[in-house]
Amino acid sequence: MARFSRIHLFGLLVLACWNCSTCALSLEEKLQILTEKLEIVEAKVNHLESENSKLKTKNEQQDSILTDLLQNRRQTNEELKLSSNNGLLENQSIGKSAAMPRTCRETRLSNPALASGMYWIDPDGQGVGDDPISVYCDMNSGSTSILHDSESPMNVGHCTDPGCYSREINYNASTRQMAALAELSNECHQSIKYDCTSAPFEVYGVAYSWWNDRTGNANYFWSGSNSSVHVCQCGIDNNCVEVFVPCNCDSGLPTPLTDDGVITDKNILPITQLNFGRTILESSSGVHTLGRFECTGQVVVSGMPSSCEDLWHIGHTLSGLYSVMGIAKVENIYCDFTKLPSDAGFQKWIGYADVKSAPTYFYVQRNSSFSTTNIAIPFELAELNIGGAFDLPSGIFTAPRTGIYFFSFIGVPEFPTSSALSQIFIALFWNGNQIGRGVSEEGNSVSSQNEQISIQSTLSLNAGDKVWVEIVVMSTGMFLYDSGSHCNHFSGWLLEEEFSLS
Repeated sequence: MARFSRIHLFGLLVLACWNCSTCALSLEEKLQILTEKLEIVEAKVNHLESENSKLKTKNEQQDSILTDLLQNRRQTNEELKLSSNNGLLENQSIGKSAAMPRTCRETRLSNPALASGMYWIDPDGQGVGDDPISVYCDMNSGSTSILHDSESPMNVGHCTDPGCYSREINYNASTRQMAALAELSNECHQSIKYDCTSAPFEVYGVAYSWWNDRTGNANYFWSGSNSSVHVCQCGIDNNCVEVFVPCNCDSGLPTPLTDDGVITDKNILPITQLNFGRTILESSSGVHTLGRFECTGQVVVSGMPSSCEDLWHIGHTLSGLYSVMGIAKVENIYCDFTKLPSDAGFQKWIGYADVKSAPTYFYVQRNSSFSTTNIAIPFELAELNIGGAFDLPSGIFTAPRTGIYFFSFIGVPEFPTSSALSQIFIALFWNGNQIGRGVSEEGNSVSSQNEQISIQSTLSLNAGDKVWVEIVVMSTGMFLYDSGSHCNHFSGWLLEEEFSLS
């Protein structure tokens, strides 16, 4: 920056007063005033240059840290070593006998004398899942922060279409590890700031800007946790620059504005991509600044664990059977700790909701007579059909899961008047194969003569197997008698499920 010396300034003053015959101040007074002003300007320039130098140094240090962290992330578990400065697990290879903390809170509890800084943690559990990650631990608050490559202010440039500017965010941690950290923590958040001039998020209901969450879904809210509405912090506080817009940047005012918010829904964080658009005008501008993914607190399990999630929070990582506290007694549960609590199949209650997903038993009746042979006997009334496995119109039971089942049929055949032998055979079928019969027969029968016929069986069924009863043999004039008294009954239930195939 060019500066005037006092000699140059004095020369200009002399020249100015030489041409002015009515100068009110003496040259000495004018020189004194201008000298004071020059000193003020010089002080401000020196201050700005100093601040600029500090900012440049800080950015260089941050870039260097991020580069080192991203390189470290690619190393294998055997190559990872704890920093000699953190005093924890020093000179021990990760994955061996020493326990790896899952959060900064656990790191701090292991050694209260540790200072804030970069530490290794393993949120998804030592010995399972992804490699440990390097995070920033604030030992005063116990918060855990995950760094990324887009923390500095970044200009989106000029473009027209929705999302025409897009930036993927690269974190110093895998998605699984960040999800595990969120599961362990009481709360997680991430700040986002957008400095804008004539660069709206949304115009007439058309979204030009959004961000993508942990699973890649687009989100249009810029503060809080309400993903169902497009809103910024000023819209939540009702103090946007224009009352009819939900965000300052949505205003039509051609002036520099800012929307600054904090996303607090830990189930969808961190932000994985930023998308901006409609910076059309020459005067348009947009600059985004994304904070680190930060989590604080830790879920604490008090008393006896009551689920696989409680066991996971305590620190269990070995998949298998565990005993936990149920509603009224100790229950058995299978935990798959290769998964996270939010993953499908993370836990299975043995004999309950996940393994035996619903009780299976039925009791059905007829309320009218039936005489058709070689088809499944249909039924008209279900006193019980828990699990919905029995189809009344077809008369067919379909096994919902593999296991041992019991079936029982009791019917009342009616005989005609006949001097010959009259008979009826009822058979139990399994996937179209006859596996057993019940027989009723009479000689010299009279009209309306009734007897009882029955068949029972215990079967080992696979899921999807079908079972029914048929009349396979019946003399002329005979039929299964029924009325509103319900004389024909078919029942069945699951005795024992084959857990290994569930």
